Amino acid sequence: QVQLVESGGGSVQAGGSLRLSCATSGRTVSSYAMGWFRQAPGKARDFVGGINWNSGRTNYADSVKGRFTISRDNAKNTAYLQMNSLKPEDTAVYYCAARATTVVPTTSGQYNYWGQGTQVTVSS
Repeated sequence: QVQLVESGGGSVQAGGSLRLSCATSGRTVSSYAMGWFRQAPGKARDFVGGINWNSGRTNYADSVKGRFTISRDNAKNTAYLQMNSLKPEDTAVYYCAARATTVVPTTSGQYNYWGQGTQVTVSS
């Protein structure tokens, strides 16, 4: 079992930045892929980006490329989502997820473990 706990959400004005954290516990996630998703009210849960924990390789949705950066800290067993140049359309609940695989899945149904989510609100 893997437990995931997100933190770092909040309210920010457009153009601002936030950094979300996803603390992992339980099994080691060194062979896992970690994904970040977001879900706005009334909408589907969309892929934001992900990281192969072992290699550090990342991939991103087109909507966040160049603005969001995913990283991980092996010593802290924590993944991060750095969000810059935030827009009102980035407003959503953000989730981290994990799956024991080397290729980062881009659909929510492929993940086994989920955090509880953290709200991000961007005002114009």
